[in-house]
Amino acid sequence: MSVYQFSAPLVNGEEKSLQDYEGKVVLIVNTATKCGLAPQFNELEQLYKTYKDQGLEILAFPSNQFMNQEPGTDEEVAQACQLNFGVTFPLFKKIDVNGKGAHPLYQYLTSETKGILSSAIKWNFTKFLIDKNGNIVERFAPQTSPLKIEEKIKEELQK
Repeated sequence: MSVYQFSAPLVNGEEKSLQDYEGKVVLIVNTATKCGLAPQFNELEQLYKTYKDQGLEILAFPSNQFMNQEPGTDEEVAQACQLNFGVTFPLFKKIDVNGKGAHPLYQYLTSETKGILSSAIKWNFTKFLIDKNGNIVERFAPQTSPLKIEEKIKEELQK
C-alpha cells in the first residue's frame, strides 16, 4: 500500500488523486488557521517555494477536530490561508483526521506510523513526509518546525 491509493477533494471541490504526486516528495499536514501553530503556514510556504521545482509538494488538510480551531467554511479557510499566510500549495477540503469519520488517507497514515503513546493525531500540524514512491518516510510532531524537516526533504529529493 501507498498514499497513491487515496484521493480527496481539493478546496474547490475537484477530486484529486494522490497518484498525481507519484515521483514527487510530499509533505502531508493537517492544518488549522486559528491554531497557535498556524505561523507554520509561513514556513511550509517557504519550503514549497524553495523546493517545488525540484519535486516537493505540500498538501494541507484542514481539520476542525482540535478545539474548534478551523470553524469556517472551506472557502473561508482558503481565503485565510491565502490572505494571512500567502499559501500557494494545494489545500484540500476540511476532513476529520481521527475517529470513525477519519478520512481514509489519515486512517492509513496513522495505522502505518505511531506518534507518542498512540497512532492518533494529537494536534494540528502533524506532518508526514512521503517519498517519491508514496511510502511514509517519517512522521513529525505538531511542534516540529517545518524548517527543521528541510534536510530530510532535501535527502528525499536527491534520491
